[in-house]
Amino acid sequence: MVIINLTDGQVKEVEEALECYDAQFIRTPQDGKISIGILDDTGQVIAGLAAVMTAFNILYVSTVFVDESHRRQGLGRKLMEEMETRAKLLGANTIRLDTFDWQGYDFYKALDYQEVGHYAHEADGYSEHFFVKFI
Repeated sequence: MVIINLTDGQVKEVEEALECYDAQFIRTPQDGKISIGILDDTGQVIAGLAAVMTAFNILYVSTVFVDESHRRQGLGRKLMEEMETRAKLLGANTIRLDTFDWQGYDFYKALDYQEVGHYAHEADGYSEHFFVKFI
């Protein structure tokens, strides 16, 4: 046996094999995504959110961002509330996300997301936190 660098085609084969294996256990659809943003008066995107449905009707939020000059004005909260409304329409029962310590830790706590885990990497000076909310 030998360890190799996979080609794109081989990566696809491995991903498809994992999907086939997982299909034995995952009985809920994984379709749907949410990509929403807020524009300013000039039409510039000043805030945005991206999320995708995953196994077991879990919506994974990968990106939440509000331009620094527009923070603390409720825009992040508006995005999160709209995302939760749309998540329910997609059939999500859980929302999960992660954040680094300098990003939205207090923000997600204030929105009633429950921290379910974290780790700290002291040598590199950061920690990451994992949150869920059942809807």
